[in-house]
Amino acid sequence: MLIDRKLPPGYIIRKIKKDVFRVLLFSVSFHLIKLIYIDVLPDIPLQLPTILGTAISLILAFNVNQSYDRWWEARKIWGAIVNDSRSLILQLKGFINENYYPTGPAILEKMAHRQIAWCYCLGQSLRGQTPLTPEQEKFLPEEEVQFLSHQSNKSFALLMLHMHDLQELRQHEAINPFQEVQINSTITRLCDSMGKAERINSTVFPITYRLFIHVFMYIFLIVLSIALVETVGVFEIPILIVVASTFFLIEKTARHMQDPFRNKPTDTPVTAIARTIEINIRQILMEKDIPKPHAPEKFYLM
Repeated sequence: MLIDRKLPPGYIIRKIKKDVFRVLLFSVSFHLIKLIYIDVLPDIPLQLPTILGTAISLILAFNVNQSYDRWWEARKIWGAIVNDSRSLILQLKGFINENYYPTGPAILEKMAHRQIAWCYCLGQSLRGQTPLTPEQEKFLPEEEVQFLSHQSNKSFALLMLHMHDLQELRQHEAINPFQEVQINSTITRLCDSMGKAERINSTVFPITYRLFIHVFMYIFLIVLSIALVETVGVFEIPILIVVASTFFLIEKTARHMQDPFRNKPTDTPVTAIARTIEINIRQILMEKDIPKPHAPEKFYLM
């Protein structure tokens, strides 16, 4: 996630440099053609690129709006994960009756650490990274690590282990039926949030939609270049570069927000959120050596 700092110019330029270079090439080419072959280029009125530019602006506005909706939905999903993760551990800590089940605190600690591992695991899975690294495996007993090694969806498998421990608590009457329903509801919401995040991650914008916008932008810029050559001469080159840069930056912004789990600076900061959840849960357990919040990397937070 881009944070509230000044973006380095190099980051912005890298996103559009290839497209701007192409625009510069045909802009200079049209100007040279006009100088060498005076009557070759057609006389295009400025009203035509104005109409095209207006239409493309509306399409880009719609594209940015839809892309931001996807990014914001991903952020809301992880906000719900934060709340439900805290609620799960608070419920377990408040509900478990040690008089009926003396090993209840051990299960509480095991489920709390497993929830921390689940948050990291889900975020890394969405980004296509290794779901469980040695750093996350330290939160899990060895037998659970072995169990997860045979599971394709490790995040879902961790929730399965949650349900198994919940069943054990109920069988030993460490919690009553009403408390079981409350905890089960929290775990179900976590599973629901996981499914929503996976849906966003697996559903991409149609490639034809992106392609058509890109093609129409080049058509608009070519028409605008020809029209400006006949009216403003050599000043057509800087004017076209400025206009092209504006359109390409808006398009790139929309394209990056469409995929909020692609391990890019514009991502939803799932790693930082998972670290926040870890801090909160370990504070609930009254543990020591609690890690610090995830630090931003230059101008973004992952």
